[in-house]
Amino acid sequence: MSDYPTEAETIRAAGVVLLRGTQGRYETLLVHRPHRSDWSLPKGKIESGEHEIAAAVRECDEETGVQAVLGARLPTQHYISLGQPKTVEYWVARDNDEEDFVPSDEIDETRWVPTGQARALLTYEHDADLVEQASALPVTMPLIVLRHTQAVKRSDFKGKRDLDRPVTGRGRSQAKALTPLLDAYGITAVHSSDAQRCVQSVRKYAKFAQVPVLPETSLSEENHHSSPKKTAQRVRDLASQRLPLVICSHRPVLPTILETLAEAMGEDPSRPAWDPKMQPGSFIVLHRAFAPDGTPRLVSIERHQLAD
Repeated sequence: MSDYPTEAETIRAAGVVLLRGTQGRYETLLVHRPHRSDWSLPKGKIESGEHEIAAAVRECDEETGVQAVLGARLPTQHYISLGQPKTVEYWVARDNDEEDFVPSDEIDETRWVPTGQARALLTYEHDADLVEQASALPVTMPLIVLRHTQAVKRSDFKGKRDLDRPVTGRGRSQAKALTPLLDAYGITAVHSSDAQRCVQSVRKYAKFAQVPVLPETSLSEENHHSSPKKTAQRVRDLASQRLPLVICSHRPVLPTILETLAEAMGEDPSRPAWDPKMQPGSFIVLHRAFAPDGTPRLVSIERHQLAD
């Protein structure tokens, strides 16, 4: 028998380091668990079939009453909890909307404390380390690169223009599943190839967020094929925009998009994190900070795919 825990034995959880204020004067929100008699960070178990992003936002809301907007990804925590291995995914987060805190059997108190004082109150050293890492990061703005959701196969499509090829029923379900995930990052600008399958992939989110879908001809397969330089130029323009935005495009266009973004941020596009091979509905989140001259700089990058 192996001495190492199997994936099924590992507790999977997600949480946030919630910050408010300005850099150098941040406060972080800590929670007290009466059944453990400890002070910790907002977090909880990922439910069956739940995406880790959704779990982090949900747990923060349930434990603190705060609707969090996720920022840069923090290092994954691995430790033993009550004799079981535990993995916790963390993000820096900011308060988007705060309801009145209601004590419960699980969390009976929350407390905003200056980040410099968090270590004195937190029970676990790894939590204190995360708070220090989070408070040292610059303020970031997300840019999400999304491959459109599952579309009707070219061979099955009877229309005259490939531009009109739609998503499948599975693609519609994927678009619905993407809505809370894009919302977790506070996306306010939705840029999409003008192809039907791309627009359909982000339309549900755009309707939910009450923002328009901005069609981008330069992000379509056809226009990319005829002028990849125009695609790259438009992507550079979008990379410099200080807005939380999503770019939805096609598999053949992704290499140009990701290579352009990597080079714009001084990154090596050959790194695995920039791999353009993505399943339908998968996305990459780039957390950007900006230099005084407006040049974007990568602070963290994360890759996600939808559950099968």
